[in-house]
Amino acid sequence: MRNRHRALAAALLVLALGATAVTPAAASPQPAAGTSVADVPAPQLRLPAPTGPYAVGESTLHLRDTGRADPYVPEAGARELLVSMFHPARAGTGVRAPYMSTKEAELLLESRGLGGFVAPEAVGATATYARAGAAPAPGRFPLVVLSPGFGQSRFTLTSLATDLASRGYVVAVVDHAHESVATVFPGGRVLPCAACDYVERVGDAGLAEVARGRAADISFLLDRLTGRHPAWRYASMIDRRHVGMAGHSIGGDSAASTMAADRRVRAGVNMDGTFFDPVPAAGLRGRPFMMLGTDVDHASGGTFDTTWDRDWKRLDGWKRWLTVTGAGHFTFTDLPILAEQLGIADPSAPLPGDRSGDITRDYVAAFFDLHLKGVPQRLLAGPTPGNPEVVFQAPAR
Repeated sequence: MRNRHRALAAALLVLALGATAVTPAAASPQPAAGTSVADVPAPQLRLPAPTGPYAVGESTLHLRDTGRADPYVPEAGARELLVSMFHPARAGTGVRAPYMSTKEAELLLESRGLGGFVAPEAVGATATYARAGAAPAPGRFPLVVLSPGFGQSRFTLTSLATDLASRGYVVAVVDHAHESVATVFPGGRVLPCAACDYVERVGDAGLAEVARGRAADISFLLDRLTGRHPAWRYASMIDRRHVGMAGHSIGGDSAASTMAADRRVRAGVNMDGTFFDPVPAAGLRGRPFMMLGTDVDHASGGTFDTTWDRDWKRLDGWKRWLTVTGAGHFTFTDLPILAEQLGIADPSAPLPGDRSGDITRDYVAAFFDLHLKGVPQRLLAGPTPGNPEVVFQAPAR
């Protein structure tokens, strides 16, 4: 899983150097000799416009769990989270929020061996449609927590978060300390990915620990968002009776781990994540869960990841197992959307970037609309003519 992450992230970044096709299994590409950032025009990248009726506000929340030391760097003290909060907002308020800081973009580029060859400003300046300082829309809204893939930052789920907020959700996208290669914490602190080193030593058992650790992080986050003394200034917007969680890769496994540990999370989605931490044999107390993944890796009966067949049987509530033809592991993040704008062609994942974004946003939103808002969803009842790429892998329940 980590190798796929490294290769595809590198593929995205090398586009600005003029590449038109990248094989994800290849080693991280290097820029041509003599090329510098001054030689490459900075493209204007843009995430797709959100589809809901609300404008979107965004703010950042820094939390410290003083009751728990960081599991990977105990000497650092309290476990830290950095959370992007997206919310329905009043139109015309606030200013455009950045995708990520230039420093974070620089860290991402350096981690791929492209420092000095691609302008970090081009990545950081991606247009997102979210607005900092935007006034909240009136009303109370369900809460959805999003958790990114292993080694990734919360920014990779910005398109999904923005779209959900526009449809009437408060969305919390979480960076977990010492688990990302490109996150700057308050005070300009760059925390090394100690979890990456831990997993290198321990293997799959380490990834199971990552999922369980994130479950503890999310329970703490819910305490701070919905408790008596909330940390977020607009916490009164949250309908605490309706909470869901979705995640990509290890973040998807973490959604199930969180539901197993915390009854407050009523519905969950795993986007192409192996269940390193298995769904409990007793299930999730009848709560709904959806698995949304690639056809090549996560079709029923496949041999690449047998945990989906195993844990499908353990899910004891409403459930769906959907795969997307032509998708790659990062289809469910922002990367294919940005890659398409930069001209990348990945032969192993031919699904166009715009379709990647549409399918991810529509099916995840449909799931939460059904289970957190009680609105029936044709998309989840069976195959639809407008989405031929989406395959229902098991009988609906």
